[in-house]
Amino acid sequence: MSTSVLIIDDDQSLCELLCEYLEGEQFTVECKYDGEQGLQSALTNEYAVILLDVMMPKKDGFEVLKALRAQKMTPVIMLTAKGDDFDRIFGLELGADDYIPKPFNHRELLARIKAITRRVAHLTQNNSHLQLEVHGLVLDMASRTVCLNSHPISLTGTEYEVLYQLMKAAGEVVSKQTLCQSVLGRPLVAYDRSVDMHVSNVRKKLAQHSSHTFIKTLRGSGYIFLTA
Repeated sequence: MSTSVLIIDDDQSLCELLCEYLEGEQFTVECKYDGEQGLQSALTNEYAVILLDVMMPKKDGFEVLKALRAQKMTPVIMLTAKGDDFDRIFGLELGADDYIPKPFNHRELLARIKAITRRVAHLTQNNSHLQLEVHGLVLDMASRTVCLNSHPISLTGTEYEVLYQLMKAAGEVVSKQTLCQSVLGRPLVAYDRSVDMHVSNVRKKLAQHSSHTFIKTLRGSGYIFLTA
């Protein structure tokens, strides 16, 4: 499994600090200081995680993420301005896996990165022969693919894990707290809409190929994957 991290951020001082810190944690780190160079590296190389700033020259983080998601599903953690809910929500809508507001604690960032790499390792190594199927929706653990009525569904790693967690508990309520911990590797905190946005993204992609309601929201409780 790759342990390479790509940092795309025009703050060179921050990049140097993160590079030194992450290399000390046994990651290989590459830094790009504008969106165009960052996107080129993201498309031509394989990384465990991409750390992507929002405000950058040439291409901003949203442009980079949108172009990246058209071709690859490399996990992305957005680096957003503290308190800027628009950046966080928009990034998640475009397919970011997680976000962390600046300024951030390096240990918290490391925990987010490790949570993503653990999730990828889990999906790669475990349940390799498991296939879940409900109402024409097929999730195949061996190939890490999802099809609906024979149409391939392109999901990010986080969206895939959200769908897997809900499908394997089909007919049962799965709380937001449980999803946040199992998918993002961290406890749910107040006003964090990450799980909601990932579920919303999955719903939109499934709705393109079926009129069936797969995921129902139970206000105050969580979500349930419908079996009927």
